Amino acid sequence: MKISIDSLQKAFESRVRLGIMSILILHDWVEFVELKELLKVTDGNLASHLSALEKLHFIQTKKQFIGNKPNTSYAATKLGRESFGNHLNALETLIKGFPK
Repeated sequence: MKISIDSLQKAFESRVRLGIMSILILHDWVEFVELKELLKVTDGNLASHLSALEKLHFIQTKKQFIGNKPNTSYAATKLGRESFGNHLNALETLIKGFPK
């Protein structure tokens, strides 16, 4: 079996982006603060990764006010779910293709 990494999605190379997508696949909407706590990253680091995933249309953003406080939540889009699923399948195929 020929092993190829061509089908891996470059957008998911970062551990933070893998974490973001893993969390968003499991939950409908997740708040920025919760993502930050789960991933143990800074505001700026998380914001830059979220922005990159949003530009690729892999996630969507919902901004609202709860009381007088701004609240931002994120969800995986259909494209994001499909792309992440394909990435995981490609990783599995790649791993299974290595000789033991």
